Amino acid sequence: MGTIQQWLNRCLTAIKHERTINSLGGQAEAMACKYLRQHGLKLVQQNYRSKVGEIDLIMRDKKSWVFVEVKYRTHHDWANSAESVTRSKQLKIINAAKQYLQQRKVFDLVDCRFDVVAIDENLSEAKINWLPHAFY
Repeated sequence: MGTIQQWLNRCLTAIKHERTINSLGGQAEAMACKYLRQHGLKLVQQNYRSKVGEIDLIMRDKKSWVFVEVKYRTHHDWANSAESVTRSKQLKIINAAKQYLQQRKVFDLVDCRFDVVAIDENLSEAKINWLPHAFY
């Protein structure tokens, strides 16, 4: 079974690992945001969260609302970053986008799109793959 100290050590290791993952994810989102801004998009909000889902970046591209999922992976055991955005994840993002627009009282037909920014490898040598209109 182990001692209490061993259990505490495992818990601390897990917490440190989670902080590292969150830190890398934040760096990847910042990198994606900078990349998209260099390509003419304007940042509206980062890390929108609701009961139905979350959106990493909400941006504007001229008159279009752009809802961006940022995926960062250092390994490709079963899929690359872009392929890991499953249909289930897509539906959560779509529902969160609907809620976001409703909260801002945007009820008219508006042009929206869903992009994926996939970042593979380590962040210092990142390869950014921007997929506009990645899903509907």
